[in-house]
Amino acid sequence: MTIATMSANAAIAIADFRRAAFVLANSAAVGVPSSWLPLLGGLKAAGAAGLLLGLVGVPLVGSAAAAGLTLFFIGAVAAHLRAGVHHNLIFPGAYLALAVTTFALSVSTAR
Repeated sequence: MTIATMSANAAIAIADFRRAAFVLANSAAVGVPSSWLPLLGGLKAAGAAGLLLGLVGVPLVGSAAAAGLTLFFIGAVAAHLRAGVHHNLIFPGAYLALAVTTFALSVSTAR
């Protein structure tokens, strides 16, 4: 699960950095300025990197990364709902589900 979450976030971070057309359209639809894309991509990339560190032996960093991604995608879902953009809510919802599952697994295995 961690590898799936890490891969998904790394891929969408790259799309943010490249200012992919679908990213620009989605950002505009939910009212997020395109000038925020480097920061948002950086947060997703940092989350992916933190998950990688968790896999290679720093479990607290991995758990923190999963928690941060969970909060990030709660915000993304909230932005979609606030803007009334429901047609593609499945995408931030799927990233949120990945992050929540990864966080729950990281916490449950830390005991």
